[in-house]
Amino acid sequence: MRVLCIGDVVGKPGRQAVACLLPELRKQYDIDVVVTNGENIASGLGITINTVSELYAAGVDVVTSGNHIWHHREILDWLADDHPLVRPLNYPPAAPGRGFHLFAGLLVVNLIGRTFMMNYDCPFRAMDALLAKPPEGVKAVVVDFHAEATSEKMAMGRYLDGRVAAVVGTHTHVGTIDARLLSGGTAYVTDIGMVGPQDSVIGDDPEAVIQRFLTQIPGRLSVGKGLVEFNAVLIDICERSGLASAIERLQLVVDPAG
Repeated sequence: MRVLCIGDVVGKPGRQAVACLLPELRKQYDIDVVVTNGENIASGLGITINTVSELYAAGVDVVTSGNHIWHHREILDWLADDHPLVRPLNYPPAAPGRGFHLFAGLLVVNLIGRTFMMNYDCPFRAMDALLAKPPEGVKAVVVDFHAEATSEKMAMGRYLDGRVAAVVGTHTHVGTIDARLLSGGTAYVTDIGMVGPQDSVIGDDPEAVIQRFLTQIPGRLSVGKGLVEFNAVLIDICERSGLASAIERLQLVVDPAG
């Protein structure tokens, strides 16, 4: 099984880059499943039905999320249905939606971190509970850990090593260079990075972000413009063992207007 995990997609430029690149990437690398973090696809913040539908049309199979999943309330009904859109598993049980989705034998799990973030349920114990009683038909498990602290992400990778096929980090929008196979056979990267404008601050217009830092006055941020960087990792998984045999970083640049 070959899985492509794409980093946080930011706004319209990010969606356009996915639509431009993904169909050819699926053919070129013979990809079986595409997983994308989509919590910033709607003007840089949250998810709408129209924007997530664009990702599906481009060839994305499962969309994960994070702390911005609730920003547009129209998405709540979709979370309650069986759409391949998941919210973090370790939100309180009363929250709408599910923390995992099974697609073609691959169980895609979404977790959210707690360090430098909000006071969520424990992601480590949430994974223990899911792995103790997984859905039927699971051949392998891939985890999108949406977290701020590199130490928390690394700890999760080590904690799940040998129990899941991959732990991939999202949320910071800054790709890390530590894509590797851990000793137990789990593919790991601290952060995939983003699909968003290069001339930006983590996807947003740089001037607006700089002014916020200079003045400490909250203001609306807009998505940056220009060339878009596309960050993803390609993971090969043995369906017999449920573990990874390779992980490779993909880093491309595209002009969404071209």
